[in-house]
Amino acid sequence: MRAEPTCPRCAGPLHDPGLWSSDWTCDVHGAVLPRQPARRPGPDGLAAVLRETRVPVWTPWPLPQGWLVTGFATVGDDRTGARATAVAVSGPGLLSGPADMVLIAEEPGVGFGAYFAGLAGADPGEVFDGSPPHVKLDVSGPAATYGHSLPMWAVDGRPDRAVYVGEAMGNWLWAVLWPADAGVLMLDKQNLLDLREPGMEIDLPYGAFSPRLDD
Repeated sequence: MRAEPTCPRCAGPLHDPGLWSSDWTCDVHGAVLPRQPARRPGPDGLAAVLRETRVPVWTPWPLPQGWLVTGFATVGDDRTGARATAVAVSGPGLLSGPADMVLIAEEPGVGFGAYFAGLAGADPGEVFDGSPPHVKLDVSGPAATYGHSLPMWAVDGRPDRAVYVGEAMGNWLWAVLWPADAGVLMLDKQNLLDLREPGMEIDLPYGAFSPRLDD
């Protein structure tokens, strides 16, 4: 896994904050929040993300049959807190072979989800054009506005994956699935849980680290 922070928009190297600027900077994208090295799946990795995050930490719950949580990632530093989170889950696809899903919550402009989707910009662009959503998810968590149906729209990105995006609690919510035909999982109206919920006691099943978080 990477040992140094990288750009959330291109995974390229960053220049550290210095005497003249407190920003992390990418030669391509300028000032960005740093994408931290991915965290291994397990209670310690989750606890670290929960301590840092300023945005939801989404996971499907219950997980699809045979699926496991396979890693975490964040974007941000000690000053900003995590302004984007990613949770990877992996398991058998509905159509063929193994499949992976990465759920990303992020503040607008971070660009982490767009990178995984294969988009050039930092945000989804003209997805929300008044057309009906392609799928709806049930979401639950600590905020009173949760416990409702969340519309999401398909995004045309890289051909090897399926991408859906929506908005929850003022943040983007991305679901990125490999291979592309794993997108059919989203048609089975998944329930998403925000792992920040106080007092929650969920025994998450963990598997081997997902290399998707090192893409």
